[in-house]
Amino acid sequence: MKKKKRKMGIILLTAVLIFFTALFVIPIVFTMCNSFMGSTEITANYGMIFDTTDSGAKKFVSDTVNLKFIPDRVSFSQYITVLLKSPDYLLKFWNSVILVVPIVIFQLVVACFAAYGFTRYRGKLREIIFFAYIILMLMPYQVTLVPNFLVSKWLHLLDTNWAIWLPGIFSPYAVFLITKYMRRIPTSILEAAKIDGAGERQIFMHVCMPLCKGALCSVAILIFIDFWNMVEQPLIMLTDEQMHPLSVFLSKINSGEIGLAFAVATIYMVPTLLVFLYGEEYLVEGITYQGGLKG
Repeated sequence: MKKKKRKMGIILLTAVLIFFTALFVIPIVFTMCNSFMGSTEITANYGMIFDTTDSGAKKFVSDTVNLKFIPDRVSFSQYITVLLKSPDYLLKFWNSVILVVPIVIFQLVVACFAAYGFTRYRGKLREIIFFAYIILMLMPYQVTLVPNFLVSKWLHLLDTNWAIWLPGIFSPYAVFLITKYMRRIPTSILEAAKIDGAGERQIFMHVCMPLCKGALCSVAILIFIDFWNMVEQPLIMLTDEQMHPLSVFLSKINSGEIGLAFAVATIYMVPTLLVFLYGEEYLVEGITYQGGLKG
């Protein structure tokens, strides 16, 4: 009887997981499939959603929207337009890369040094600073957006990449996660390295960093996904639209670019999916950390 109940529980849990997996996967599959539709077919299926009245107001959608996963005729016209005929989209894609990659790299560098300091040297002042990091991390970015704007304006950094880079590089998120991870490393390991004659630099480079590999990879993935999808920061800090990342374009879909939006969204998802699939093992390892040493 117990085995039967356990089997039914496993079947029910599997069904629930499949249902929620489908909820997350269907929008991605829908976007990718519709990116291979021609502009005429996309307009016929979804154009009514974006129709407006003569005064510019949105129309009431009285017709049923035709949601389709399989196009009547496969077309690469949207990708040809995005990749070859219109360099603006590729420019915005590379703007995203230029803005995000330095943030990921240097935020990890700053976080590693800060986390090592918080781990190795305890004290009342350091705990107060670490508590301040936690408070800043709990605040949504929209709360600190105005102070960041004022500081960037005072430093004459508006309309430059530094207005995005500096707040991102010194974000407290990575510092908190790596510090909590590094503090789980047994003190005996660090003391043993010190007894063997290792200095602080050697302990940091050859003991802490290898043990924190999973945490560094998982934090890098989370930072990349977070800043890859940023919209508010570029809109406020960068008035020049030529400097905007691709995420800003996706937030400004208009009726004349419905088909292009599907293609651009698909291209925009590729780096995130590749980073996640490549680092999935490290992400799980970083979240399910069980100790400083592997068994």
